Amino acid sequence: MKNRILLIITGLLLISCEDVIDVNVPTSEPKLVIDASINWIKGTSGNEQQIKLSLTAPYFDTTIPPANDAEVFITNQNSTIFSFIEDGASGTYLNTNFIPVINEVYTLTVIYNNETYTATEILTSVPDFDYIEQKLEGGFSGEETEIKAYFTDPGATTNYYFFEFIPSIPVTKTLSVLEDEFVNGNQIFGYYVEEDLTPGESVTIRNHGVSERFYEYMFILLQQTGNNGGGPFETQPATVRGNCINNTNPENYPLGYFRLSEVAQINYTIMQP
Repeated sequence: MKNRILLIITGLLLISCEDVIDVNVPTSEPKLVIDASINWIKGTSGNEQQIKLSLTAPYFDTTIPPANDAEVFITNQNSTIFSFIEDGASGTYLNTNFIPVINEVYTLTVIYNNETYTATEILTSVPDFDYIEQKLEGGFSGEETEIKAYFTDPGATTNYYFFEFIPSIPVTKTLSVLEDEFVNGNQIFGYYVEEDLTPGESVTIRNHGVSERFYEYMFILLQQTGNNGGGPFETQPATVRGNCINNTNPENYPLGYFRLSEVAQINYTIMQP
């Protein structure tokens, strides 16, 4: 009986010692986040494109506020203007008459809150996939589904690639980058492993041709967020500067990136051995 009374008293003392601690998280003025990824999937016209604009939010906020009522357009090297119109109040700006041309220079302009942001980039090509190789007993544990998406790197130039692996099952997509410094002109592959992917399920594989600057930007970003980060243009643990600048007020720089890529895409279904 004495032991039981002692336990009750000890429990009450522990409860009475609990304090509420308020964590003061530093706040700053919201910054514009520009997710301007122009993707020309092989075999399509590439005329339908979108750009997403949002604002940074305090760390503990669960929603990302859209950046509404911006003026958004892309200009090619022939001074043709492609206007992007906001879809409602979503912060997603749409265009249906874009004309993608490999190796053409494009300039993005965003006018938001009376400040003008710009970025310039080249639309980069990418080779087709040669074939897909799978292994059901792969990965580090030997119990994961392993996929290698092979393609042949062009030998005449230095090339950089950005991979997306999007499985049909409810897990986060995987992002990775690759350069051809040591494999220039050879057959190489994008690598993906997922323990929960089984025969009959599928994964969409996308390989984007990208510039060296975007490769370096994404390499740093993936190191900070982890290679399985599904939203590199959302909450960032540290400031990673992209290629967009604020011409009106340079100190109020934006986050995000303006990228134009030709994309090789394949939807691969996992097969029985």
